[in-house]
Amino acid sequence: MRLPTLLSNRLLNNGMKAPKGRTRRKYGLMTLAISIPSYATIIIYWQHSQLSINTRDVNEIIRISKDSYLGGSIEAFDLSVNYLKLIKEAAGAPPFPPLVPSASNARAMEDFLPVVLPSGVTFRWRHRARAGSLSEDSTIIRAYRIVVVRRSSVRARIESLVWDSGRINVDEDTGAPDFVKWGGTLPPSIGQILEWQVHIWDAKEAMSSSSWEKFAVGPENKVDWLGDWISHPEDLSTFDRRKKKGKTALNDECKGWQLRRPLPLFRTQIDFKEILGSQDDTIISALLLISGLGSFRASFDGIPLSTSGPIDPPFTDYSKRVSYRGFDLTPFMIGPNGRLHESHTLGVTMGSGWWDHRPVSGMVKPKLLPRGPVTTIAQIVITYESGDTRVIGQTNPEKWQVSRGHILESDLFTGESIDLMVLEMMESWDTPHGWSNVTSELKSNMDPTKEINRWTKPIRYHTDITIEQRVQEMSIKAKAMNRSAAEGYPVPQEFSSPIGKLIPNEIPPVLPMELIAPDEIHNLGSGRWLLDFGKAMSGMLHFGNGLPKPIVPTNYPRAHGFKSASSKNDAFITVIYGESLELTTGDINRVLVAGMGLHDGGWKHLSKSANHTKNTKCFPNDHEAILTQRDVYVVPKRKIARQKTLFSKARQSHFKTHSFRFVEICCIENTPTGIHALLYRTAVDEWGFFDSSNVNINGGYELVRNSLKSNMLSVQSDCPHREKLPYGGDLIASSPAAMHFFDMSGFYKKTITDWLDAQWSNGAYTETSIWQNLNDYAGIGRGAGETVWASAPPVLTVRHMQHYGDVELLALSFENHVNWLKFLGSYFDDGMRTKNYDDELKNYTGRFSGLGDWLAMRPRDTFLTHTAFAMASGRCVAYIAHKLGARSVKTAALGFAKKYEGRISSLYLKNGKDNFDFPRGSAIHTPGPEMSLFTRIVPGPKRCVILKNWFKREGNTWPGDEEMNFLNEISETYLKHLVHSGEVSKRKGKWAMGWSQWRGFNEGILAIRYSLKVLSDNGFHHIALRKAAGFGFATPEYLLRHNATTMWESWWRSEDLYSRNHPMLGAFAEWMAAAVAGVSLDPTTTGGRTALFWPRFPKSAATIQYASAIQGTARGDFAIAWRFERLPINTSNHNSAFVTIRIRFLIPPSAAGVLRLPIPVSTKTQTSLRHALFIPNVTLLKASASNECNKRREARLGFPYSWEYNMTEKQW
Repeated sequence: MRLPTLLSNRLLNNGMKAPKGRTRRKYGLMTLAISIPSYATIIIYWQHSQLSINTRDVNEIIRISKDSYLGGSIEAFDLSVNYLKLIKEAAGAPPFPPLVPSASNARAMEDFLPVVLPSGVTFRWRHRARAGSLSEDSTIIRAYRIVVVRRSSVRARIESLVWDSGRINVDEDTGAPDFVKWGGTLPPSIGQILEWQVHIWDAKEAMSSSSWEKFAVGPENKVDWLGDWISHPEDLSTFDRRKKKGKTALNDECKGWQLRRPLPLFRTQIDFKEILGSQDDTIISALLLISGLGSFRASFDGIPLSTSGPIDPPFTDYSKRVSYRGFDLTPFMIGPNGRLHESHTLGVTMGSGWWDHRPVSGMVKPKLLPRGPVTTIAQIVITYESGDTRVIGQTNPEKWQVSRGHILESDLFTGESIDLMVLEMMESWDTPHGWSNVTSELKSNMDPTKEINRWTKPIRYHTDITIEQRVQEMSIKAKAMNRSAAEGYPVPQEFSSPIGKLIPNEIPPVLPMELIAPDEIHNLGSGRWLLDFGKAMSGMLHFGNGLPKPIVPTNYPRAHGFKSASSKNDAFITVIYGESLELTTGDINRVLVAGMGLHDGGWKHLSKSANHTKNTKCFPNDHEAILTQRDVYVVPKRKIARQKTLFSKARQSHFKTHSFRFVEICCIENTPTGIHALLYRTAVDEWGFFDSSNVNINGGYELVRNSLKSNMLSVQSDCPHREKLPYGGDLIASSPAAMHFFDMSGFYKKTITDWLDAQWSNGAYTETSIWQNLNDYAGIGRGAGETVWASAPPVLTVRHMQHYGDVELLALSFENHVNWLKFLGSYFDDGMRTKNYDDELKNYTGRFSGLGDWLAMRPRDTFLTHTAFAMASGRCVAYIAHKLGARSVKTAALGFAKKYEGRISSLYLKNGKDNFDFPRGSAIHTPGPEMSLFTRIVPGPKRCVILKNWFKREGNTWPGDEEMNFLNEISETYLKHLVHSGEVSKRKGKWAMGWSQWRGFNEGILAIRYSLKVLSDNGFHHIALRKAAGFGFATPEYLLRHNATTMWESWWRSEDLYSRNHPMLGAFAEWMAAAVAGVSLDPTTTGGRTALFWPRFPKSAATIQYASAIQGTARGDFAIAWRFERLPINTSNHNSAFVTIRIRFLIPPSAAGVLRLPIPVSTKTQTSLRHALFIPNVTLLKASASNECNKRREARLGFPYSWEYNMTEKQW
């Protein structure tokens, strides 16, 4: 509910002036191609299905003095290089941690500094009309200019001009470019920290300038890196079969992993003489370039350089490519707080990340991921006034040190254990004051816990396995290659994975984006406290006041014991995270967030067999049979007198994000204080918003938004606790919604690149962007993922082009997508026959091998989804080939697509019933007619009858155990109410909840979008609204009624298996903005240049009375707001009353909009179209509306009711 009524009213109550436009007629509706990007309104008089002939002028004009607007009327904002924006401070950054006295007074200048390669610098920006400017001045952009300078990060003056594009005139027909490539005579130099600015000339030739934005230039090739990957010597020995620890790891991978705990810290000392060198030059900048596997946090002179940490670098196939970060260290060396003539210390704290997490196998298979000991690489580039550069501080065994530190364990699927005594003992380790020379070498096979705070020399990372050998090994396992065709390799002595090419970050890091106080705190007894943060998220707790001294209960509550500490009488506090509460006990339901899905079902939950995890290798021995999200803070027994002080130093874990709404802290005596939740996600911009008068629709929208925020942890994951993996089918289903909510330009480009890295040599794409062999059985074989899931790369590439206009991405991925199409051409038909799909579907009764419309209420038609996405792959390749001018490929790809389009059409119309079903079908499977109509597989003459017959489908009752239990545990009064409302009916003599075809959802992840789009686009928007705003089982309302704050993995309630934080069923969110409010990208646009304004109005104001939305694009923000006016006070007349419809829309400069009104074109139809003389301050209105919305949230004025389970009476 980000754009509430307040904003709708403010957007709607401004005066207008008639624009210049042209009218088109299309599909019997009014379509206007608006040629002026501006702020406009249209007024319609409406009665049910007819329009009044009356109209009226709008005379209100925004009273803004022309003297208040200075410079040009168009602003350039959101400047980015290679899709990356400077982030000065994360939106949810916690308070700065307590510092040791020896720490520097300087501070890092930003949370994220974009780094680019010298050979590839691409500038982008967005446009908006300046508040108060004349509308006609902001219609077009006459010209732009890019200026790049080298400026001292500390001194305010510009040191030198690096590149000036000069004024570049813009063609009025094509508009401003989607991007601008670096045009300097020479590329920028590695190590430079540069700033750039855009100047824009508007229609009246008035110029305005953007703010200055900053980026850095990093190494491109291996030779540019003077540093080496380094590791703890004893860690690397666990990957050497010639050494005792390596032999141990080969025999027992878990013991090998334990020998690499506690995790290491790396550091180096930098003498000021190194910085000054032999030059007389003045230092202009100092740029740290660094990466680390698994995850890393860099600090300089005791100061953390960013609030990032979890999954840094982003998750990729680390054997193919690894991202590095850049940090501006200039303030630490020069300036008011700099210490040029002193020594400095660079520190690196390490976590396990995806590189070396606990080797316990569940849904995720660690053995299929590249793996090795944690390792880091770094170097600092000093740039001088003359332009010369010098590399210092590079990682090597000669000048770096390593020691085991305070993190006893760090794992993506369980959590972190932190020794607070070691944390204090080593608290100056990354400052010059805490520096000490290496005094002794470590003894071979030493107990790792004896290596804490013992600084020694690291060694260079090395392995005998080449990337070619690893790819071949994975290809054979995936059956993408026959072992008989494999090349022979010697048995490797050193068997850690190879490390891929270093590249700058392709996306922003995972940062704290919200800081959230608990809504409620409950005392559960025995020193255990339950915190409710009001909504589900990914992240961790931050203890602003530290932790209190723990107590020791008689018996530790469930899963709060910590045997490795209690066996030694050490003091500890445990923090357990979860999405929901166990109904019968009131504590956290650990099963729903069991990492990798590993649990034994517990005493109540029976989805797993008893003792399922008993013999699971490397399963934590104190997690009580359920792999639990848990952090532990420990103080050894010998420091018992200082417990209070040591626990007060705890602040947060850093390398594990948990999925939670609820948190248990145990065991402490008093109410915890100063605690906040940190919501972590990839720090992409949020630019899509929606609001309406219908609370059910708004609630569904918020569920999807919260789910996507929780699942953006460098990949778009399915759920943020269990697999954490990017599934292709999920992306196909939810990427339109994600691209509505967020700027996914760099994020999805990385996602596509991940799949290109994972593609097998035979052309097959995988199910997940990092292969995990999870559902390959459902595909056509030879390494291909299930066809829908494996088609994600070409589908996502086309969507990326539509939104962001990146022709370079088309060229980069073109050959890969063509190879995928060749793979399908060679193996699809035979693969389908192997899966028992005969050519005429004579034996097919629905759902053979395949995933299809996943987690639908109906049976799934897997032949249709397999074949339709083979067709879709052909269409996508044809589109890409067309954009690249590859005519022969386009022709072949269209032929491929037509082949499968024809096959589906002939088979699914064969039965003569015109219900679009397979020959032996009974019109109950999904997807069905909605997919055929959405994809236009159905021949034109058949579309109306297919649509008509689709409406014959009915709902059914649901036999799910949780719903049955619910009905057995409510009072007779409530049951009668549910029966009366139609939500409950008899199923085989027992009461059961029912799902409706037309009052809720029965579709799975794919058909949800198809059904809503088909209904709204074909004149049945009122039915689409009824589905989305429906009540009862299988609706967003049902989720909200059961206290959901994020989308569930299934429409049915699951207390033991399916996730409560899973966005794949959330495709309806994009439809809300596109159809309910009425703004989306025009289907034919590229780069987000043109928006389609097509609001679909309900047949009754009782359903919805107003709606508004903002759709961010690469050009700027498009917005729409509409509402019914003159509604009668008596709501019973809302079905037939005369009303006025007022519509407002906003088009950014250098963009265009197509307005399509869902009203009949006739002589009785009249509309009045105006545009504003002046541009209102939309940014201020958004902020004001957002503040009002937050007040409503705090006052709990949203969804009005929910079910709660009474544990005492065992009744809802």
